[in-house]
Amino acid sequence: MKLKKFMALALAGVITASLALTGCGGDTASSSTPASSGAASSGSADASGMKVEIVAKGFQHDFWKAVRTGAENKAKELGVEINFVGPDSESAVAQQVEQLKNALNKKPAAICFAALDTKAALDIISNAQSQNIPIIGFDSGVPDAPEGAVKANAATDNYKAGELAATSSYEAGVKDVIKEGARIGVVAQDATSQSIGDRTKGYIDKMVELIEADMGEGSVTVTGHDKYNNNVSGGKVTIDVGIPSDTQDASGDTVANTLLNKSDLVAIYGSNEFSAKCIIRADATLSKLGTGDGKVIGIGFDSGKLQLDAIKAGKFIGSVTQDPVSIGANAVDLAVKAAKGESVSDVDTGALWYNKDNMEDANIKPCLYE
Repeated sequence: MKLKKFMALALAGVITASLALTGCGGDTASSSTPASSGAASSGSADASGMKVEIVAKGFQHDFWKAVRTGAENKAKELGVEINFVGPDSESAVAQQVEQLKNALNKKPAAICFAALDTKAALDIISNAQSQNIPIIGFDSGVPDAPEGAVKANAATDNYKAGELAATSSYEAGVKDVIKEGARIGVVAQDATSQSIGDRTKGYIDKMVELIEADMGEGSVTVTGHDKYNNNVSGGKVTIDVGIPSDTQDASGDTVANTLLNKSDLVAIYGSNEFSAKCIIRADATLSKLGTGDGKVIGIGFDSGKLQLDAIKAGKFIGSVTQDPVSIGANAVDLAVKAAKGESVSDVDTGALWYNKDNMEDANIKPCLYE
């Protein structure tokens, strides 16, 4: 496929994504939203007194604080009472399962759930289903849940968002530094979360496609982790995936530091806020990020102050943002509708590419949190 076509597709994705949901300046779902999906709307009126339990994946990142803000805003609008909880870290599966159990014991009208490990929560999910308590997935949702237990999801299409990160960064400068012997690093928070996995794979698959369009089929070797290895040996370009042993900052920083110290590295991608922060912190003493001769192009995902500052300073060429406020708002809206017996369907809350030139744009700025 020609690069012009890639550019057209990327531009189309960004234009459509600018119609993102509440928090990004619009009232309809964005780029990959099915025609049948509905945004948060006044269709959930007459919900006063309804109680909705929300179990997130954590509180340690600003992303979840923004999701909570969206949920609280929508709950206030609808007159719904919510209880928003999450574990201390995104590796605390047992703690989240206990929180989900407590949520179910309160017999709410509905539960919003972003699962760390669906398998660990299966018994509780099945109990909710037997009690006719609808579950709404949000962010990474509840992959592989029993059929019918999850009524709908409010989430980013993470695979397409990963593709957007690859296409946009390739055109913004990565294609200019790709040559035989070049390496692109990828830092992914973990290998189990579906949302992280999808945006990591979306980025890798699209980057392979873009490079092969310029350098020929089989020119890219993907290595570093069995989940993503493509079994191509001797490629002209290497995509090197690093996944820390746990979600502690020190482990992530170590992975990022290892990649940044590779002499053939020309670009590096962090597939969520945690990963982007790890790259930025690792570079604090290395000073390799930036553009120009000998520099490594940084690409991020989500936002947060550290990442926003890196983009403003030219250390990151750009990042992809979700709309966390919209994710929270739509999760509550879908929960209320499902509790009332209304038909609900998935809402794609969209993604946008941003850089230092468009951070203040009307459709971008509301999606960036510090």
